[in-house]
Amino acid sequence: MKILHLLPFLVLAACVSMPTGEPVRDEAMRAGRTAASLPSANEDYFKGMDGGIALTADEVRGRNMWMVWTGGDDRLWDQLTNYTFGTFDLLKILSSYPGMPYSRDNRFAYLGVVNEPCFSRATGPDPQHYGLWLDRRTPDCPADPFDNPRKYPGVAIGARGTVQPAGSYYGAPTGILGLRLFPNPDFDARAAAAWDPVRYYTDPAYYERRDLVRPYRVGMSCGFCHVGPNPLHPPADPEHPAWSEISSLVGAQYFWVDRIFSWKADPSNFVFQILHTSRPGTLDTSLVSSDNINNPRTMNAIYNLGDRLGSARRWGREMLAGGELDNRQFNDFVASGPLTQFFEPPNTVYTTHVLKDGADSVGALGALNRVYLNIGLYSEEWLRHFRPIIGDAPVTPIAISTARTNSAYWDATEFQTPDMAGFLLKASAPHHLRDAPGGSAYLHASAEQLRHGKTVFAENCARCHSSKAPIAPPTASIQGCAGPDYMACFERYWAWTKTDDFKRQMARIVQADDFLEGNYLSNDMRIPITLLGTNACSPVATNGIRGNIWDNFSSESYKTLPSVGSITVYDPFTGAPKEWTVPAGGRGYTRVPTLISLWATAPYLQNNSVGRFDPSPSVGARMASFTTGIEQMLWPERREHDAVLGARIPGVIDRTTATSYLRIPKGYLPDYVQNAAGLNAVLFPALFDREGGLRLGPIPAGTPVDLLANLDLLSESSSPSVRVAHDRQVLGLVLALAGDLKALPPNATDEQARHIFANLGERVYALSKCPDLVVNKGHLFGTELPDRDKLALIEFLKTF
Repeated sequence: MKILHLLPFLVLAACVSMPTGEPVRDEAMRAGRTAASLPSANEDYFKGMDGGIALTADEVRGRNMWMVWTGGDDRLWDQLTNYTFGTFDLLKILSSYPGMPYSRDNRFAYLGVVNEPCFSRATGPDPQHYGLWLDRRTPDCPADPFDNPRKYPGVAIGARGTVQPAGSYYGAPTGILGLRLFPNPDFDARAAAAWDPVRYYTDPAYYERRDLVRPYRVGMSCGFCHVGPNPLHPPADPEHPAWSEISSLVGAQYFWVDRIFSWKADPSNFVFQILHTSRPGTLDTSLVSSDNINNPRTMNAIYNLGDRLGSARRWGREMLAGGELDNRQFNDFVASGPLTQFFEPPNTVYTTHVLKDGADSVGALGALNRVYLNIGLYSEEWLRHFRPIIGDAPVTPIAISTARTNSAYWDATEFQTPDMAGFLLKASAPHHLRDAPGGSAYLHASAEQLRHGKTVFAENCARCHSSKAPIAPPTASIQGCAGPDYMACFERYWAWTKTDDFKRQMARIVQADDFLEGNYLSNDMRIPITLLGTNACSPVATNGIRGNIWDNFSSESYKTLPSVGSITVYDPFTGAPKEWTVPAGGRGYTRVPTLISLWATAPYLQNNSVGRFDPSPSVGARMASFTTGIEQMLWPERREHDAVLGARIPGVIDRTTATSYLRIPKGYLPDYVQNAAGLNAVLFPALFDREGGLRLGPIPAGTPVDLLANLDLLSESSSPSVRVAHDRQVLGLVLALAGDLKALPPNATDEQARHIFANLGERVYALSKCPDLVVNKGHLFGTELPDRDKLALIEFLKTF
């Protein structure tokens, strides 16, 4: 009978199968398109954004790429609805159907997305869009120039170009910046006959079917995660912003990923509980290419990119090998000038570190191109290298050489990215508080207090948070140390920054009138988690390690980084401290974030866990968030404490907020399970709901979310015996958990379920891929200073 306990997990594997076989061509190439047939757009449509900055023709094309180029990723986002069993549906996020908790009139407040000017809320079904309740373009606005099939002819494949017009390869505007609408190639005559827009919004038996074909797919551009209200020109009405009130690069700081990726926002769905650990403005970038580690990360603003590249030249030397060398470099596009200095043939790159774990390390262009893959470009191949969302299968690298051979979208993206980099260089100026409306009222420090704040910054912060710094002596230089010797090099560098010699030199640099000019306010280095003490789940992410999905986009230097050693983690049931050795091979480091415009970018840490989020983008609200955030950084006793363990652990563990279940609606189950609905209800009354859907649980309220989300389903060991032993552990745990949950009565209480989790909790925790569950701890630099020093430092930080 034990095999019956495995039914839920066999069903999960069947629902989300892993593609196999030889590499395939993308839709554009199958339709006979080449990169040359997908040229970049040249209309300066977004000229009112970003403070009205003047752009060259190339930079205009770069901003257009940032804002509207999706590279065929609409295919991924359409498939993701099935991979999440209907939990995710971007077409519903675009809608203003009555009865939903959101519409165009409250999208910013509820979802945190930015409404595009020139649209109004749908007041009824649109017959031109198959009865969907989509935003309508206001008649007094000019047409969207990118929705031009004559100039930008869409990719005609399947029903796209026959049943429906092919449209534009930029898609049509949706009313939400960063999301574009494309005809669905699978929406043929049969799908059209079966389409029912009313049931799509109202009837779960209809919209929770895996064979439902929607008339449109939604594509996503980079702008979706980076556009936000301009701190220097905050919108009078955030739901109806003007172009002048929007910034391309400030970051999606108000983005509620739990509500966007789980449109029902149902707390009884465990998927929602996982997403709910992403605080506003954060997203787990390995959500689809799951590494079985829940690690929400902030969607940062992009500031002073030119100065950031300069710091890369000083501190970012790394070596490339194998498929890493297939990345394009600036040298491939420009023959002379400053952009040629970041690559030295045959294999040396001077690189920024884009991902928070420092894994993006093959050059700036490679990092930008990787982002497009991560949001769905060439998903035909990308999804073949892992099992989406669930992640319970070996991961293999996606090769740049394969993309270059089989994806017209990839080729077009590579050739357009230099223009996008040029736009980012031009438009990434800081947002200074002094330039914000009413900002001067917050800048009340005396000259003496500012001088003192600069001294405090020089002695406690500038070793990491300045790209202007003294030249290290040869014995303490860190340049070129990335690789096996990095920790030894870093420890010598860190010891030097504690010396009086360093502090004297640094103080002179910080006190200079031009200190903030051309300063990225970060050295972009990788800092070991043993020193930072912050949550380890972002630094130990595995997507960039050798042999994993982003193998071609992380340097050989990254892949050979040594272990940082051991950190202290805390048992989520007792609070008892334990030592955990961080694996080597790239993991265990966090790149230093910039402090530019710190006043406008709270809350803090890599997961926005320190400080109070304020949903308003006004200057006053940003300053309120800054105040609580910076005070909690410097006075850690003011940070949030865990509701269960309290002072026994140094912070908070994200816990489920309600009794929840992992649900798979009947329509997403394999046919053989659907056909046995009656028998399943008899044999497994605790596993199937009244509608015939699978329901795994209950997971009681207060359960540490990452106890389950970080479960290590696969051993990384190359030893067959170790892998077999690990598989036996996982199987034994699965059998025990499934069996105990199955034995619960249909209406089990939280207390009954907690008893099961208490019994099995230690076994689950022992198999955690990241056992560090406290999310808001660490970064204690400066916390021992007297209050006078802290207050002076805060006044100086406001000027950033």
